[in-house]
Amino acid sequence: MVTKSETTEILTQPKIAEMNQPSLKRWLKHFFYLPTTKRFFNKQDQQAIAHAVEQAEQGHIGEIQVVIESHIPAHQAYVLNTRGRAHQLFAELGVWDTELNSGVLLYINLCERQVEIVIDRGIKQATEQEVWDGVCSGVIEQMKQQQYRQALLLGVFEIGKVLTDFYQHGSLDMKNELSNAPIILG
Repeated sequence: MVTKSETTEILTQPKIAEMNQPSLKRWLKHFFYLPTTKRFFNKQDQQAIAHAVEQAEQGHIGEIQVVIESHIPAHQAYVLNTRGRAHQLFAELGVWDTELNSGVLLYINLCERQVEIVIDRGIKQATEQEVWDGVCSGVIEQMKQQQYRQALLLGVFEIGKVLTDFYQHGSLDMKNELSNAPIILG
C-alpha cells in the first residue's frame, strides 16, 4: 500500500482517470499490439542499459529507473495514455520514494513510440520542463532511426548530466536505492 505524507503527492487511480480521456482507439491499438520488447531489447541491450544507468548515477545522489513497456495492459489502455501510465508506474515502482526525492523514471512505450520522463519533487524545483522535453526528443529521434539501444543509452546519459548539474553541490553520500536494470513490461 502506498502511503502519503504531507510533502508527497501520490497519483492514485482516480487522479489518473481525471487526467486522461477514455479512448476506444487507444484501447484497440494496445489490445491488438503484439509484445515486442524482447525483439527490440535483448539480454545484451538490457545489460548495456543497466551499465549506462550505473555510470549515469555516478557523482550525484539522483536515481534513474528505466521502464520499457511494449503496450499498456488492455484493462488500463482505455483510460490511460502514456503519460498517465508513466505516472502510475512512477508511484507503483516507488521511484518517488528515494531518500532525497531524487528519482527519475524514463518510460518507453513501444506501441505508441512515446517517451515520458517523470521526475520527483526534489528535482522538479530546480529544472525546467524544456530540459526534459529535449531529452525525450533526442530519444524519440534515435527511435525513429530504429536505434533503440542507442536511444535509451542517450536518454540515460542525458538524464545523468541533468542530475549531475542539479546535485553538483549536494551531499555525495550515495547509495543505490533503485535497481539499475531496466524493467521490461509486456
